[in-house]
Formats: sequence, C-alpha cells, structure tokens
Amino acid sequence: MTDVVPVINDGENDRRAETWRQIKEDLRNTYGDDIYSSWFKNIEYETCVASIVELSTPTAFVRHWNQNQYGPDIAKRWRAADEDVSEIRFTVRTSLRPRAGKSSASAPRQGGQPPTAATAPRRQTDAPAAPANSAGGLEGSPLEPRYSFATFAEGASNALAVAASKKVAFAQPGERVQYTPLYVCGAVGLGKTHLLQAIAQAAGTTNQSRRVLYVTAEHFMYRFVNAMRIKNTLTFKDVLRDIDVLIIDDLQFLNGAKVQEEFGHTLTVLVDGGRQVVIAADRPPADLESLESRIRSRLGGGLVVELEAPDYAMRRKVLEHRIDAQKEIFSELDFPEEVVDFVSRSVTSNGRDLDGAVNRLVAHNQLTSLPITIKMAENALRDLLRARETRRPKIEDIQRVVSQHYGVSRQDLVSARRTRTIVQPRQIAMYLSKTLTPRSLPEIGRRFGNRDHTTVLHAVRKIDGMIAKEPQIAEDIETLKRLLDN
Repeated sequence: MTDVVPVINDGENDRRAETWRQIKEDLRNTYGDDIYSSWFKNIEYETCVASIVELSTPTAFVRHWNQNQYGPDIAKRWRAADEDVSEIRFTVRTSLRPRAGKSSASAPRQGGQPPTAATAPRRQTDAPAAPANSAGGLEGSPLEPRYSFATFAEGASNALAVAASKKVAFAQPGERVQYTPLYVCGAVGLGKTHLLQAIAQAAGTTNQSRRVLYVTAEHFMYRFVNAMRIKNTLTFKDVLRDIDVLIIDDLQFLNGAKVQEEFGHTLTVLVDGGRQVVIAADRPPADLESLESRIRSRLGGGLVVELEAPDYAMRRKVLEHRIDAQKEIFSELDFPEEVVDFVSRSVTSNGRDLDGAVNRLVAHNQLTSLPITIKMAENALRDLLRARETRRPKIEDIQRVVSQHYGVSRQDLVSARRTRTIVQPRQIAMYLSKTLTPRSLPEIGRRFGNRDHTTVLHAVRKIDGMIAKEPQIAEDIETLKRLLDN
C-alpha cells in the first residue's frame, strides 16, 4: 500500500506561520533593523511537507544570500521552536505560485516525498529560455553575425584559446562545467571579441535552454549605474545571478568601486554555483591593477589562455579569408600570390591591421583600376610598414618569449622563487624590458612581482656583464631580440 503524506490543515499552517513571525522578530533583535529589512522582512512561510519547511523569497538573489549566509541559523531556530522540522528550503515567489493554506499547497502527495521537479510549482528558474543575448529583460551588447568559429582563423598562437572556447560553447545539457571562469587575454586586434561572440552565438544554439548573455564591461557599468539610479539593483542582481553563461568583454575598462563590488559578487555566485563565466581583457588578471586583488585572484583561479601575435602561417590564413570575402563583392578581383606573401611578412602586428591592408589595396584597385602589385602595397601600406620598423615590444611580449625560450612559465618569472633555472631567465627578461621598452625601473619591478627598482638595476648590470664574458648569454639575447621582432 502506498504511503500518503497527511493533508496539512489550515490550523497547522497558521501555527507554523506564527512560528515564523516569532523567528523573524528574534532575527531582528539579533541582527538589527538594517539587516532585517534587507534580508528577512520579505521572507514568507509557504508550507511544510515531510518535515521540510518551505520559505519563499521575492528574488533569487535574496534566496541565494539567505541560503549561504543565514540558512544554518534560521534552520537552528526552527528546530528549537518545532522539533518536527528537519530542514529549511528557500524558494522564489512568482505570480503563479499558490500561497500557503490553499488546496494545491496542502494536497496529498504520493510516496511521502517532498515536491520534485515534476510536481513542484513552477519557479522563476524554470522559465523558458530568453531570446539570444538577453536574460530576464537585460539586453546584452550587440553581436556581430560574422564573428563565428567558422570565420575565426586558427593557428599555433591561439590553439589553446580556441579549444577551450569551443569546449565551453558546445557543452551539452547536463555536462559538468570544467573551465570557469575562462579568461582570454591578448593585445589589441588578436581576436578576443571575435572569440567571445563566437562562444555567445554557439552556446545559445547548441543548448537553447541555457541563458547566455554577452556584454562589454562598459555596458555592464551602464546597466548597473542605471539600476542604482532607478533603485532597481535587486532585480539587476537577480537577473545576473540566474544566467547560465555570462560573457564579459574588455574587462580592463571596468571602473568604479560599487561596480567592481557587484561584479565580484556576481562572479563568486556564478562560479560557486557551477555556472559558466567567460572574460576577456588585454592583459592577464595579475596585471589588471585597477581591479580589486580579490577579483584578480578569483579570475586567476580559472583557466587563463593567452592569444599571441599571429605567426606567418596564421597571418597568411587571415589574409586569404579577407581576400575571399572581397572576391565575393568584386568577382574580377586579382590579388597576386606575391602580394599576399609580401603583406603576410610585412604586416605583423595583428588581425585588424591585416584587415586594413586588404581594404586599402582593394580600394586602390577599384578606384584607380590599377593592378595590385608589391609596389602598390609599399605605397598604400607605408604607415603599417613604418609601424613595424619602429614597433617596440611590450613587457608581456618579453615575458612570453623568454618563458618559451627557457621552458619556464610566466608565473615563475614573476614569482618569489630563486632557483637558478628561474633567476637567470628572470634577469634576462628584466634586462630586455629595460633596453627594449621605455618603461622605468620601478614599473618594470612592479611587472615582475612587485620587485624593488634596485633589483631590476642589479639584473640589468649583471646581464650586461655576462654578455661581455659569456658567448652563450650573448647569443641567447640576440635570439630573443629576433623572436621579439617577428
């Protein structure tokens, strides 16, 4: 014979509702009026099934906060007042949710079990998936349709970033989140925005039940400031914390103490809740000095992948993609192989400059009817070629090249470790930073683990002396300079 949960009559519900009112007064006396008004005042007693008390909150954010911050204390107070209560559960109220004491709340259930996903009243988290790149009424930043994985040029310099991005984007329903936060960094024009928008578009298509939101840091700041202005921050927080895949671009532009605090809370809630977070910035987390150290640490605890400057093979692939796109517009376009090779070898900075090179050469061809030649390329791309001649490497470039050359990690170069296998590459990297960049000794010291400027000066002088005495060191320095010039 199947057990049946006893019907909860109005008298029991009234008694437990009164118990909750008394507990709320105790919470007010314990925590004070401010905390009471923020977190306890709007919690309501719903029902009790199989010794499990269900309390409802107005938003998912209030539910999450109470579960994590005050749940154990509330459960202890309930058990002290009613020994039949074994557990407290928080849910989110909706307009469809039946109130306590109604027949649907007290109807018998088969099997003596608490409500399951199939039998429980519909909650906010069960709502249909929002339209692409919007969640709970919060619109994301515009997505460019051509920014897809199919149009992204892959190569050795971005292989890890692309693989991790595809793993995130094509995750199947129920699959465990492995890389959160996924942090993509790299200099301007290397494809960070393209990759993040490809994730946003593919993630929503692969699993349409996932709530996916792509926003720039500037858009995030605007929305949060606007929510504060209209006194609607709880709704803003609630929407963000209910997203399955949150993608934020250009994090280096995230400013303001309150905005950063909100971003930090959102990051913690989503990551701890097993949700996917993807971030892009122009430098690694440790170098985002404008961000709070707590946020930098949290970002660094995920998977950090770096987009490096494209090599010749990848630059040629990017050019071929762009030329093919132009040929769809200008069917008679002739772009000789020797010009493709010349541009691939000469424009080495990033994908945007390659885009610009193709656009200029095609424009010259179409407007003047002159054929595309190497001479035309030399004239039309003078500024890009001159930029290559005068380009100075960045400290991040030096650290990357030195790390690869000596087989140590960038983290080792900026760490406090003092083994010989790390100290000498670190000193060489400091020497190159001083001789190849305009950065001051104190700034170089900060970029190498907050070291004093005297440490950098010592490293420069030591490597200077070793170059004169040790041919192998001198050869290494020249090799590293050539690698930095490519």
